[in-house]
Amino acid sequence: MTIQWTLADTFPPQIGITLIWILLDLAILGIFTGFLAGLLGVGGGLVLIPILTYMFHNALGLETALAVKMAIATGMSTIVVTSLASTRMHHQIGAVRWDLVKGLTPGLIVGSLISSLWLFAFINGALLALVFAGFAAFSATQMLLDRKPKPSRDMPGPAGQTAAGGLIGVVSGLVGAGGAFMSVPFMVWCNVPMRQVVATSAALGFPIALFNAVGYVVSGWHVTGTPVYSFGYVWLPALLMICLSTVFTAPIGARMAHRWPVKQLKRAFAVLLYALATSMLYRGLTA
Repeated sequence: MTIQWTLADTFPPQIGITLIWILLDLAILGIFTGFLAGLLGVGGGLVLIPILTYMFHNALGLETALAVKMAIATGMSTIVVTSLASTRMHHQIGAVRWDLVKGLTPGLIVGSLISSLWLFAFINGALLALVFAGFAAFSATQMLLDRKPKPSRDMPGPAGQTAAGGLIGVVSGLVGAGGAFMSVPFMVWCNVPMRQVVATSAALGFPIALFNAVGYVVSGWHVTGTPVYSFGYVWLPALLMICLSTVFTAPIGARMAHRWPVKQLKRAFAVLLYALATSMLYRGLTA
């Protein structure tokens, strides 16, 4: 089947926006989120999803429910590249706890596939926006309160890490984030030093993003109403532009993460999550 594509096919004439402008916006978004991904270990997805939802709804003319799903899928897919770029820098500094990555990854893979292949296809996009808002706000509160874990608490054994990874993978797949909003508080709760937490969270973003991205493509393959150059729920132009931008700024953010005081990192992470939670709450309630 031959696909014929024009600007009018992708952008409604009444919006008056060109392909060049939206690609430029995506590139700027990628620069910003790449830096935050390296700095906070958030993978960029938490920042991308509210903005991509707005763009897909207003620029592409998608219904809000579909816009939310495509934003989640596209935002998560960019983390495949972002996590690699930031993890490389964290690894060079020696901050990644590869033992924890090894212990959590099996559960992350299973949870991600369950979420993206099954749950994501059946849950309404508006409900997903509310779920995103709730978990982002909860994580922000936990980080802002800065409760000190008990000195005796440590990371669980292999079975506990697999279970924790499974839960993180499922929830991450539903909200399109690289898992930092759960893995960061979890590792801090288990007395892992904050700089190791940020670095390890960035590394954990790769398996979460990779297997969720595959699931989003498969589960959304036969969905109608998506714009041209969509692979399932993933819109390729946004994916490519954001990835091309993030690879340059994610390492810069990763270097900064090892220079900032721990309290500032936690506060920045919390403020970011509150802002994104508010945005997605509005989207979910007005869909």
